[in-house]
Amino acid sequence: MGNPSSPEPSGTPGTPEAPTRRFPPRPESVTAARHFARAALDGLASQVVDTAELLVSELVTNAVLHARTEVEVSVSRSADRVLVRVGDHLPSRGVVPQERRPYPSTGLGLVVMEELASRYGVDTGEGRKTVWCELGPADPSAPPSSWQAATPPAGPHDAVTLVDLPDALFTASRYRRHALLRELTLAVFAGADLGVRPHELETAHDMSNVLSTCVTAARENQPSDADIRSLQVSVPADATPALFTLRRVLGLAEEAARDERLLTRPPLPQNRLFHQWLFDQITSQLAGGQPTAWTVVPREPGASPSELSSWDPRQVRDSRVPTVAADEEDRILAANEPVADMLGWQPDELVGQQLTVLIPEHLRERHLAAFTSLQLTGRPRILGRSVPLPALHRDGSLIPVRLLIQTQETVDGRTVFVAQLSPRAAGPSGPAPRKDRAPAPSEPADQYEQAAAEPVAVGSGEGDVSALERLSLLSGTRSALSGTSDLFEGLRKACRILTQRLADWCALDLLDERGLVDRVCVAHRDPRRVTPDVREGRLPPVTEAARGALARVLRGAGPLLFTEIPAAHQAQNPLDARHLELFEQLGGSSAVVAPLRARREILGALTVARGEGRRPFTEEDLPLVDDLVRNLALGVDNVRLYQETRDIAERLQHSLLPTLPDIQDLQMAARYAPSSSTAQVGGDWYDCFVVPNGETALVIGDVAGHDLDAAITMSQLRSMLRGIAVDRQEPPEAVLRRLDLANHSLYREATATCVYALVKRSERGSWELKHSSAGHLPPLLTTADGETRYLENGAGLLLGMDPEQHRPTAVDPLPAHSTVLLYTDGLIERRGESLGDAMAVLRQHTAALAHEPLDVFCDELLIGLGADSTDDIAVLAVRPTSQD
Repeated sequence: MGNPSSPEPSGTPGTPEAPTRRFPPRPESVTAARHFARAALDGLASQVVDTAELLVSELVTNAVLHARTEVEVSVSRSADRVLVRVGDHLPSRGVVPQERRPYPSTGLGLVVMEELASRYGVDTGEGRKTVWCELGPADPSAPPSSWQAATPPAGPHDAVTLVDLPDALFTASRYRRHALLRELTLAVFAGADLGVRPHELETAHDMSNVLSTCVTAARENQPSDADIRSLQVSVPADATPALFTLRRVLGLAEEAARDERLLTRPPLPQNRLFHQWLFDQITSQLAGGQPTAWTVVPREPGASPSELSSWDPRQVRDSRVPTVAADEEDRILAANEPVADMLGWQPDELVGQQLTVLIPEHLRERHLAAFTSLQLTGRPRILGRSVPLPALHRDGSLIPVRLLIQTQETVDGRTVFVAQLSPRAAGPSGPAPRKDRAPAPSEPADQYEQAAAEPVAVGSGEGDVSALERLSLLSGTRSALSGTSDLFEGLRKACRILTQRLADWCALDLLDERGLVDRVCVAHRDPRRVTPDVREGRLPPVTEAARGALARVLRGAGPLLFTEIPAAHQAQNPLDARHLELFEQLGGSSAVVAPLRARREILGALTVARGEGRRPFTEEDLPLVDDLVRNLALGVDNVRLYQETRDIAERLQHSLLPTLPDIQDLQMAARYAPSSSTAQVGGDWYDCFVVPNGETALVIGDVAGHDLDAAITMSQLRSMLRGIAVDRQEPPEAVLRRLDLANHSLYREATATCVYALVKRSERGSWELKHSSAGHLPPLLTTADGETRYLENGAGLLLGMDPEQHRPTAVDPLPAHSTVLLYTDGLIERRGESLGDAMAVLRQHTAALAHEPLDVFCDELLIGLGADSTDDIAVLAVRPTSQD
């Protein structure tokens, strides 16, 4: 190995006798080996010495960490070359080089050697292994440099199937696992007490390396360009005990990282969940269990990446949802036109800036604290949850949005945070947030492979299609869009049905109200074929120069049959080229392009295609395709009509939200957030105005129902209450009684809850709240010291029950700098949680926010309690700031 008297290992360059030194497997040996190398090369150019010293450091570190045997280092020099050899006594531990990454952290010593050395390699003999590298001019006659292929360790092995293995997440998790174990080892060597015994650490390191070697070998033997694939992995049959040790040691390393006892950041939830799945799959299958696909593993909020494929900036650019992506340093990596338009920027202007440029000033400090906490602890707060909060426009105004942040892994192991900012009042054609092209959990990869080998179920010609098959296909596409408010999810379901029963792949393009074309769905029988290169999103415009099939259909032609597909480079127009690109990316020898027509308008186009080896589409297929697009067009039209109705309700709600009055020594803040579910529009409202006698009126209410009728009823009740309160200037119980009587007389079917309160300042300067409740949740008083109390007196029946029923009024003092919160049930009610528990949680939140400015107070309540709410939320907070 490093013995000068032994023959040269195979492949090692011939050199004169080299100075050699042996070192124990201890961390301090790395420093000693560096000094030895520098001394052996004394007199050479400093650049050569520095490079050799660096390579010795990397190789000895690897030997100490992974082989843990005596390390033998030799450094020889000739007129124009330097040869470095580092040997150990564990030949069974093969070399596993990592991929090159633009953002390396640890574990890339071999990559550094590949870049700096003119030649390199590894030689294995009886009981010895030597890794060597040569510095000097390139020698064209020398054998090419290479590492030995990764091979699983010797001994009995069993096959384990990893179904739907996400390649990017595996790479990222492996890097993080190796980084944690490497730093844990160095910390333990340095004397840190982290609860790990030396033999456990050795076992964990060995098993981690074995696992990486086994999966790397499987990936090399089963090459694939797919982001998600299934692998047959050969693992040692006796690996279960070592895997349990690795799991325990990795857990201790993560805990130490969260406690900031290691410099390596703790993993995010998806990495922890992935390791749990990976370890469980191996131990379970070694015990005789069946494989479970990663795509069907239940996820907790924040534990799932937004996409299983590796992150690609084009996914942001092509998305129809306002989207921005940031890196682990909180810098913006990509932004699309919808988010730039919404917030007053150009997309390129946002790239490179800190994400805080889009965050209101009153939330920036808390954002930075939360982001730092996520990086240091690995514990998410809002990842994977739809959170109502304001975004900052370039002109300084606040834009109400619902924020959905998910993580995605890059091919080089980094994490990207992808944020979708959905306006709280979407336009008629505004899309809902979605997960592009993620495989359906109910359809694992083996089903796709089986489907690809089966004949097409229908469409062999109208005469060959039974009435039952035809009816089934039409019914399936119709049901995919019926009863859904999410147009794009319904269309994806319909496209999956078409690729299962009619075509190899299909694409669906829709026109918006401005005549622009969006590719809303591309589906293939094998979803793994739909890579990030197959782009969705905005297409080039339909110009006069566009003469291809898609352009013709969008102008009203079709259905059109094509049995010869032109090459994309032959297209004379960008729209035609984008359409033909699909055939080059997905294959296809015949296709039908058909228009979606409804109410004498063209809504879009459907392309269905079959590849080589399939019976091509013929004229006999056109009536069936025409019936299918009629179904789709009717569904699209119905969903758009529903979205228009919902938008009217949301706009009505927003138009009725008041501008809060400016009252001396009385701070006020309010928020309204529609449901995170696109199917829900509620009747929540708040109001605040000054009555003629100078008292400040506070109102919070909720009309039963979640539709346009509820929003209309809400607007009527609000207007009546305002008129009664201003005209009569009566105590709260009298105003509510008159409102109930008017409601009963005019709208007998309507029921609602409401709190009407008056804030008054006495001559002595103290504040008081006089209030009455019609079946609504009680106001919550939080003092400046964080004490909380529900103001439960003054409660009565909800509106619409008995207008003659006596209604009580309560009067409560408001201490200086205390906060009164009025809120609707959407803020606190959650399925499976009792009302008492929910109200206790609200008290905890307000107590923690007692000293925060009211804007922060309200926004943090929505972030902490309003995420994923299936109901509308309205909150109104009032705080007296001084008193004599």
